[in-house]
Amino acid sequence: MRYLVRLLANVIKLLVLPWNLLQRSKAAPPGAFVEIEIDGAVADVASPVRSWLRRPHVTTVRGIAVVIDEILDDARPRGLLLTIRAFRGGMATATSIRTQLARLRAAGREVVVHLPLGGATKELYVASAGTKVILGPQTTIAPVGFAIHGHYLRGALEKIGLSPEVYSRGTYKSAGEVLTRDAMSDAEREQSDAILTTFYDELVDAIAEGRHVDVERSRALVDGAPYLASDAVREGLADAQAYEDELPKVLRLDGAVEPKIVPAARYVAARRAAHVIRLRAPDVIGVLRVHGPIASASPVPLPFALDEPLIRQIRAARESRRVRAVILHVDSPGGSALASDRIHHELARLAADKPLVACMANVAASGGYYVSACAHTIVAEPTTITGSIGVIATRVSPHPLLERIGVSTDGLRRGANAGLLHPAGPLTDDEKRAIDREIGGIYDAFVDVVAAGRKKTADEIRPVAEGRVWTGKDALTRGLVDKLGGFDVALAEARALAGPGGRRLEPVLFHGRRSLLARFVQPSVRADLASTVFALCRALHVDAAPIVLALGGARLLAWSPLASSIADAGSSPPNR
Repeated sequence: MRYLVRLLANVIKLLVLPWNLLQRSKAAPPGAFVEIEIDGAVADVASPVRSWLRRPHVTTVRGIAVVIDEILDDARPRGLLLTIRAFRGGMATATSIRTQLARLRAAGREVVVHLPLGGATKELYVASAGTKVILGPQTTIAPVGFAIHGHYLRGALEKIGLSPEVYSRGTYKSAGEVLTRDAMSDAEREQSDAILTTFYDELVDAIAEGRHVDVERSRALVDGAPYLASDAVREGLADAQAYEDELPKVLRLDGAVEPKIVPAARYVAARRAAHVIRLRAPDVIGVLRVHGPIASASPVPLPFALDEPLIRQIRAARESRRVRAVILHVDSPGGSALASDRIHHELARLAADKPLVACMANVAASGGYYVSACAHTIVAEPTTITGSIGVIATRVSPHPLLERIGVSTDGLRRGANAGLLHPAGPLTDDEKRAIDREIGGIYDAFVDVVAAGRKKTADEIRPVAEGRVWTGKDALTRGLVDKLGGFDVALAEARALAGPGGRRLEPVLFHGRRSLLARFVQPSVRADLASTVFALCRALHVDAAPIVLALGGARLLAWSPLASSIADAGSSPPNR
């Protein structure tokens, strides 16, 4: 039946071929700009499945790359107009978008970035790749840099009578510091400083390159932020001010008519209208997503990366004849050590049969690195946060509080370490040693997994483990990452590994078999809910995910708190 439907569709396409060819020739008139709009979250690749609950438009890095490919193959458009109303995403996503814009600019085409509402650090970082930056009048541009902050609870817990206990492996495994310290440890300060330096240098270099100033001038521009739009133009961070309706006039060349602005979706559809539909479903590059905290169960409806659904998807991708290679897209600070290991096991089985490329997005740390370790190639942006090879367990005992308010504890036990099951009672030295042994065993297994994946010995891996968080740039020099780049680099690698005909393979987000409910409740909808909850927790400087994981029964965590604590210091400019 599918063949018949596809054949009929091609017959119809043949009948309307002259019309489609005419539409292709008129996709963009000479001198026009093709417009892409970013307003909110940006994904690397989105699901082709549609439903009434899904947004009509989701901007993706892959989609931007496709539009740029079409412009480069078409002599008529002058270039690209990128309108950024709001950007919600990590630094690695911003880096991927900027790389795509730089590719078009390097080909000699115009790249105009319009910020009608102004913007913060990441918005200007992306915009700096443009040949021209246009701000909305009376807006503010605030490329003020990056910051890491945290609230330390030891004093507060002592006052209310709660006694935190943290067990970890790795000098830099700092997830429990907020409970046991009053300030950053030297190790935490060291790795945080290294990440901020990478991010800051990336921002400064981008402004210097894009705005044609030296590095010292670029640093001065960052240190002088924020700016009103008129001041930004005067200082050279932007080229002009304009409302949306004034853009054609601003973009007009001397003596020429005002250029047309063509929406990207319409442009690409017209360019591809004459494409023939294959009678047989084509082979593909499967894309599997590990997004959010990794868990075996989530007690609240948030988009965690749950092991059971992921395992089903991995098995389905391994068994599918159409899936020639797989890209594992990871955007996760880690989570349950057990869930991470189960997902890794299934991925290792897949990697034994098919090429597997790990594409690290904004964060692929701790458990996020664990699941990536068996990939044949690991790709990360220079600004990806990764590493954090270590394990941690925390426990907060209310025993001092109970004693203070006159509550005594008594009971019976059988088994030297049965007290581990009592959430309120103090642990004996033997019980503490038992937890420490368990942590040590999981950590050794983590190191062995990384060593096997990187084809090194455990002794070679330990110096770059110790729970240390790295940027993608630093991880490359230490052998934890193979190539720098975004989804486009991962896709090129997967196509190369897929063998003959691999260059023609397109990426498809692979769900495997899904329930009827999953078909309607799209990931983008659940992501919006999670973004709201986690944004609230971030505003309160509370890392919500470990709490949720603990509620779900996760005892040992492969978790990186630094991944969720770093923030764009200019994320809320005054005009927002």
